[in-house]
Formats: sequence, C-alpha cells, structure tokens
Amino acid sequence: METVVRNVRELDQTDRSALERVVGHELRENQRLVIQVMSVTIEKPPPALPANGKLPPWCDVYEGLPDAEIDDLDRAIVRTHSSRDIQ
Repeated sequence: METVVRNVRELDQTDRSALERVVGHELRENQRLVIQVMSVTIEKPPPALPANGKLPPWCDVYEGLPDAEIDDLDRAIVRTHSSRDIQ
C-alpha cells in the first residue's frame, strides 16, 4: 500500500481542480489530502458449470413432481405482460 499526502495550499490550480472533481467538492487551503493506493486481488468467478458438466442437486427443484404440479407451479411463477398493471 502506498500513501500520498498533499497539502491543498501547495497544489497548483490544475491539480487542485482535478482533485476537487475526485472528492466532489471544493477543497479549503487548510486541508490536507491523504490518498492511499492499494493493490486489489481480483478473484476469478466460478465457472458456470462444474467440471463434470452436471448441475448441483439444489437445481433439481422439480424432482419427483408430476407434470401437472410442475405446470401449476410454472403458471404461478411466470407473469405475462397482461398480468402487469402498466400505466
């Protein structure tokens, strides 16, 4: 980690303007900026499917249900455009 410290009164106008845009407001002469630069480790997202190509057991939500019950659940879950109140 790197820490950079700057007194506002010592900044030239270009640097001060740029830093004011970064912090989102005007800086006062009696202020000091303390900026920390840190390295961030970016983790790779997990693959979409496991290496064996099979979905995990929790994905089998319809397992053991008859087709009629699956159809009832689908109708309860899926909304059509006509069921929304669009104004």
